[in-house]
Formats: sequence, structure tokens, C-alpha cells
Amino acid sequence: MTDSISDEEMIRQYLTSQPNHCFETLYNRYVNKVYRRCLSMTKDPLKAEDFTHDIFLKVFNRLEAFQERSSFSTWLYAISYNYCSDQIRLAKRSNFITTEEEIDQNIPEPEETQLHEEALQLINRVLAELSVKERSLLRLKYEDELSINEIADIYNLNPSTVKMRLKRSRDKIQKLYAQLYNS
Repeated sequence: MTDSISDEEMIRQYLTSQPNHCFETLYNRYVNKVYRRCLSMTKDPLKAEDFTHDIFLKVFNRLEAFQERSSFSTWLYAISYNYCSDQIRLAKRSNFITTEEEIDQNIPEPEETQLHEEALQLINRVLAELSVKERSLLRLKYEDELSINEIADIYNLNPSTVKMRLKRSRDKIQKLYAQLYNS
């Protein structure tokens, strides 16, 4: 019955009359996506699970504030991204996560071929040279497959600004890769 209606319609129809049903439906639709987003940012399954739980509590407590200026999924994604970013920033301030640990988590397993390992290390070195914002923008576009407009909504930017920043980040990666590969 409710599987075929949009998130926005679900909220309009059921939030006041059947809030538990509304929350449960939206949770089931998005829990895996939010978890994967948290996991990609934290690289820690336990933290990702905790963050996912916290995000849904936050979203459900603020669901009445959803104004449909963007889709529910974009709104949820923005909250997820911002929550994880805030938690990671807080942890870094407390010295729980260091840049070296984040980079080490991206190093390939020893059983992979030497050539593959060297390529991944080179890619990680290039990515480490980018700013956090540049990496985040690229991950949203290419890892999470968000559209330019969805990214623009998250960052409160004009879509053409997002396109330009993506282009500059890609150009910077190519330049850095060429410099590192030739050295």
C-alpha cells in the first residue's frame, strides 16, 4: 500500500495520523543507504551503525520541519553527510582519528599484486593532496552517484559552481597523478 507512494506523499499522509508507520516505512527505505554513507566516511562498521541510528533519530525528531524544498532523500542525505562530517571533525579534535589512520585504512591488503598495490598507494597519495572539501565533492559525485543538483542542494551552491569545483578537482588529480607517477 505505502510502497508505491513517494516519500513526500508518505510524510503528508501519514505523519500526523500514523507516525510510527511513516517512520518505519522511511527507515526501511533508507537505512541501508544512510549506513553505507556513514561507513564510507568513517571506515568503521560500529561507528557507521551508531551514526545511522543517531541520524534517523535526528531526522524523525525533525520530520515536521521538512519543507519539501528538495526531495526527502536529498534532505536525509544532507543531514547524514553533515552529521558524519561533524562527528569525524569532533573525533579529530579529540585525537581519536588521525589523517594517517584514514590513509592507512585505504591501503590495499598484502595479498594483492604488487602493481595493484603501487597503483592504489599512488591514488591515495594523490587523494591525500586534495582538501577535505575536494575529496567530499568527488565522493558525492562518483562514489555515492549523486546528481549535480543534489550536491548543489547539500552545499547550498549553484549547480554551475558544483560543476566547476568538480572539474577543478579532476584537473588537480590529473596534474598530481602525473607529477607523482613521473617521480
